[in-house]
Amino acid sequence: MTIGTAVPSAEQLAAVQHYFIHSHTVTQLYTAGKYELEALEVINRLFDEGHETLVMAGGSGFYIDALVNGLDDFPSADLQLRNELMARLKEEGVEGLRQELRHLDPESYATIDIANGQRVVRALEVCLMTGKPFSSFKTSQAKRRDFKIEKIGLTRPREELYDRINRRVIQMVDEGLVEEVRGLTQYRDLAALQTVGYKEIFDWFDYEAGLVSAEGWTPNTPGDGPVTSLDRAVELIQRNTRHYAKRQLSYWGRDKSIRWLTL
Repeated sequence: MTIGTAVPSAEQLAAVQHYFIHSHTVTQLYTAGKYELEALEVINRLFDEGHETLVMAGGSGFYIDALVNGLDDFPSADLQLRNELMARLKEEGVEGLRQELRHLDPESYATIDIANGQRVVRALEVCLMTGKPFSSFKTSQAKRRDFKIEKIGLTRPREELYDRINRRVIQMVDEGLVEEVRGLTQYRDLAALQTVGYKEIFDWFDYEAGLVSAEGWTPNTPGDGPVTSLDRAVELIQRNTRHYAKRQLSYWGRDKSIRWLTL
């Protein structure tokens, strides 16, 4: 997963040492809790080696919170239940799972990225497995870190941001996104591939192969029809990425410790 995840270019990777780039396989079940432990190990080692400043870049709120504040002790994954929920996600789309989560845990429904099927599945898995809301395992007690953390948020005018997103998606296609997704087809049911930029192309592949029709279509988002062309897949990736960016801004807007810089 290179193009669809916007991996830094070869020039960028050569200019400064990066970590957690192409470091894990899509077949490996990976969680924010594992990231917290692995990232802290790298950070502490680099500080021990004499580095004074490290930069963490990204936009996944849950993973950044895991490193900055630490995670509570969530129950271990129930892989059988997760597989059942992932099968439902594929067959029914995310809407039914979202409404079930809304009933079982309104707080999580209101705070997590409910358009991200993977996040909805994990929250619902904990609810069903323990009989308790997923949100009840989050105590908001920040763990102590042995280094100072400064948060810097980058923003730009909304129209400019959306235009950059739209052009970025076209660039991804020009760089070979379709071929990358095609090469990952055997892994499409894994959690890593249930993400924007991949699922829309897979839906187009299904239509091209005659596996779906307008009559038998179960959309990921209400109102969406079958992905009948690459152009339609591109439109959906652009739209879903814009929605994701909007949710990111809302998520981080609640964090008063962030110093915002307008680009």
